[in-house]
Amino acid sequence: MFNRILIPADGSEEVFPAVEKGFEIAQTHNATIHVLYVVKKQQPFVEFGGGVDWWYDLMEQFEKEGERSTIEIAAQADNIGIDTKTAVRRGIPQNTILAYADEHDIDLIVMGTHGRTGVKRALMGSVTETVVRHADIPVLTVSRGAGMKNHRVRQ
Repeated sequence: MFNRILIPADGSEEVFPAVEKGFEIAQTHNATIHVLYVVKKQQPFVEFGGGVDWWYDLMEQFEKEGERSTIEIAAQADNIGIDTKTAVRRGIPQNTILAYADEHDIDLIVMGTHGRTGVKRALMGSVTETVVRHADIPVLTVSRGAGMKNHRVRQ
C-alpha cells in the first residue's frame, strides 16, 4: 500500500516521533523512506553599504545542518534495514514538501507537529497544517508526545 514515505525533517526534536512512526510503517510495508530538509528561502536583509556575503554563508550553514540531519535519520533507518533517500532543498517549506511528494510519487507523508497555539500559531502559521490541507495523498501527523521511545537528543 505504501511504497514511498516522506518524512520532512527540520532538525527539531518534534520530528523524532514522526520518524519512529514512519520507520514502523516502512517496515510493515517494506517501503522506502524519503527524508527531506527544507531550508526556508528568504531574502537577505541588506544594510546600506553592506554586502550580503554573510547571508549566503548562513544559508550554506543551514544546508549543512540539513545534510547532517537527513544523514542521521537515514543512518538510523539503515540500521534497521529500511532503504532511504535524502534531500535538502531551499524553498517555502510547505510548497517544497508538496512539490517533492509529487515529484517522487510519494504515497504517504509523515510529519511531526510543533504544537503551537494561539498568537504564535497565527503569526508563524503551520507548515504541517498547510500540507494536510493541500496534499493529494494521506498525511499522518504525529504529536510530540507520541512515542519518543528511541529518539536521540542531539547535544
